[in-house]
Amino acid sequence: MNDTVANATYSEQAARLVASVDQDPWGSVRPSLYESARVVSAAPWLPGEPRRVAYLLNEQAPDGSWGEGPERYRLLPTLSAVEAALALLRRGAASEETTRRLTTAVDSGLAALRALPSAGPWPDTAAAEILVPSLVAKIHEQLTLIGDDRTPAAGDWRPGPAPALPGGYDQAVPGYVARRYASAGSLPVKLHHTFEGVAGYIPGALIPDGRDLLGSSPAATAARAAASDRPPAGAVAALEAVAERYSGLFPEAAPILVFERLWVAAALAGAQLPAAGVPTVRKWATDLYDPRGVRGAPGLMTDADDTAMAVLVSSLVGLDHTPEPLDLFHNGSHYDCYIGEDTGSVTANAHALQALGSYLRHHPEAQHTYGPRAEKLSDWLVGQQRPEGPWPDKWHASPYYATARCVAALSRHGGHRAAPAVETAVAWAVDTQRDDGSWGIWGGTTEETAYAAQILLSTADRRPHHARALDRAETYLNEGAGSGHHPALWHDKTLYAPGAMIEAEVLAVRELLRTRHGLNRQNTPTDAES
Repeated sequence: MNDTVANATYSEQAARLVASVDQDPWGSVRPSLYESARVVSAAPWLPGEPRRVAYLLNEQAPDGSWGEGPERYRLLPTLSAVEAALALLRRGAASEETTRRLTTAVDSGLAALRALPSAGPWPDTAAAEILVPSLVAKIHEQLTLIGDDRTPAAGDWRPGPAPALPGGYDQAVPGYVARRYASAGSLPVKLHHTFEGVAGYIPGALIPDGRDLLGSSPAATAARAAASDRPPAGAVAALEAVAERYSGLFPEAAPILVFERLWVAAALAGAQLPAAGVPTVRKWATDLYDPRGVRGAPGLMTDADDTAMAVLVSSLVGLDHTPEPLDLFHNGSHYDCYIGEDTGSVTANAHALQALGSYLRHHPEAQHTYGPRAEKLSDWLVGQQRPEGPWPDKWHASPYYATARCVAALSRHGGHRAAPAVETAVAWAVDTQRDDGSWGIWGGTTEETAYAAQILLSTADRRPHHARALDRAETYLNEGAGSGHHPALWHDKTLYAPGAMIEAEVLAVRELLRTRHGLNRQNTPTDAES
């Protein structure tokens, strides 16, 4: 393939991706079993329930569990599905065949829950400390009612024993959280996205108002509606709109256009933003940047991660947006992802370092303000690295994502003090490549292979074994391009896969791998530092 054709192919693919993201007001994610099951349980009045019931039944794994990823990640979706199936049985509105399938699903689901490890560590997913105990309590309540014959469940069927609360969780937490905020007189915005976990514990006065999705979550919105005597028209309309986009089902957050657009733009700029897409990306950056901080979706808190990416993408397309909105999140050494955060995020801070570094490159006069902050942030990131080389993060199951982000920030803006950390990360990436040229924590994936290749491409040190690793990665990515399906690795309440964002990462890395051979690249209109 000649260079002109190769460049045209990348430019055309990247431009198409930018255009498709721009035209989709919701975002490219698959439905969530957890979220869809919560809507089934809380919103029987919502049109389209047969589609959701069929989805619930068809998604059960042979071992009786639900969800994606290893067994520890299946705890919450399995709890959600079992509780929803029990709610359907108690309503008694299903056909005889569906009722039979529901009872079988409950039996095998309860068995799968009993087979899970009795203790953690459990994944650091959103509000799991509230959601897991809340669902265990709901299942116990449903089973008690069925046992007392106050249900139209099928015939003389009786389910097995209720699941025990797994070790590492506290049954008192949902009630404690509810009492804490009831005494304060308001429920903080940070609990809106996972409102279903406290919905049965808080007084009516604390139920948030609003016509849109609560915390961008269908489950939270359905729980809010269920707490009312009559489902609010606004909640029904909001849920129906999401269901229409996702064929009757529900993702864990909707819409994700802020998050999706910023990450897609930054990924493509790492190789070369297509000229045809630059005006669109500039419009995104103009619309999304906010001096008060950026929120990833309507109804969520402003956060440092999305704010940093808005600053970075603005810089990459030549917009003069300052990093001042990040000041709200600075805690002296690094950035809290959001106000009231319990656990920090290295990827949010890596994005902040990139945003500061890119801004300072164009505005050296701001060195006295942001230079010392960038140095402290670099030191903090280095201090979070694991001894063997990777960085973990709470927003992604794979260390390859966080490590690629940290290496990108430190290799460009960390200076000599960060060089040993980068070298250690590169060595770790080389050592963990799989025999087929891929990388992955649970099996090779194109997404994680793209991140690992980014780690190796970040260093100018082209040792022979680095080159061989990149050659094998290039072959793997080229062979896997266009599959369209990516395993769920991102953390929300459960695992999810933001498809367009992953496609942008893979597309950009394939272009970087091709051009590393010394082929001429088109001049890019961006400061492609992401």
